Amino acid sequence: MLKFGVIGYGYWGPNIVRNLSSIEGCTVSVVCDPSPAARSRAEKAHHGVRVVSDAAEIMSDPEIDAVAVITPVWTHYELSKAALTNGKHVFVEKPFTSNSAQAEELIDLANRKNLKLMVDHTFLFTGAVRKIKSLLDQGALGKLYYYDSTRVNLGLFQHDCNVIWDLAPHDLSIMDYLIKGTPEAIVATGQGHLNGHEDVAFMTLYFPEKVIAHINVNWLSPVKVRTTLIGGEKRMLVWNDLESDEKVKVYDKGVKITSREGVYELLVSYRSGDMWSPQLEQAEALRLELEYFVDCVSTGQRPFNDGCAGLRVVRMLEAASESLSKRGSLIQL
Repeated sequence: MLKFGVIGYGYWGPNIVRNLSSIEGCTVSVVCDPSPAARSRAEKAHHGVRVVSDAAEIMSDPEIDAVAVITPVWTHYELSKAALTNGKHVFVEKPFTSNSAQAEELIDLANRKNLKLMVDHTFLFTGAVRKIKSLLDQGALGKLYYYDSTRVNLGLFQHDCNVIWDLAPHDLSIMDYLIKGTPEAIVATGQGHLNGHEDVAFMTLYFPEKVIAHINVNWLSPVKVRTTLIGGEKRMLVWNDLESDEKVKVYDKGVKITSREGVYELLVSYRSGDMWSPQLEQAEALRLELEYFVDCVSTGQRPFNDGCAGLRVVRMLEAASESLSKRGSLIQL
């Protein structure tokens, strides 16, 4: 039986505890949060689970096998390092760390201790992303052209990071999973209006073979939008995560260009075929992810969303931050 300690019982922590408590082969032994109100909620919701205010109690407990770090990003490095140093596997919320040097150190420590380190990139376990990955691997869209995402809503304002570090890790982790090849350069522009952090931002990522990605993140939108367009040579795809049914739609549309011989003209023909919506898995993504983490710990398998995947996202976030500070300069990766 894998025994977990969960650090952080704020917005996301209760979902972690709820799912871990229902997975066969593991149990939540301790929940930690410095907030008395959060501890009170945890005690009422989970009878029999020890609730503490100091994370050191989890780190020093020889009974605890794994730690879930569900806290603000600036705390991830110290808490994850303490857990790994004390011989515990680590599941850490995104983004992995505040900078790439911290991420590299944690990856090295986990490798030396032969411990599993996994970053919470929950979207990779959704039915939509798993289906899109399958379609891309099958070549259903043909040669990839672009990835275009809009992830906007009103709030929730963060006090310790800008909107890129808050919302963009979702798309960056999805792109890292779906698009073959790593981005070569990043451009980011944005502006802060309310609390000193950028609350509106736009990122462009240049991948090999002319693949381009664009991300629009915003805390000041009057409506919530979660829409991604993926365009390929053969077909195009729309993923609307707010749809209850038909979240993913594949359009059999495309453009073909031929040149008329002897004439300086391009002949453009448009192809418009059927639209179809593939069936998606309905299981809760976080539960699938935590089951996968428990399985990786049990079998010794290396998770695909490991520390290295988290590091790649952090490097993109760092490059975006550098570009933001230089008013949209191109930053090579």
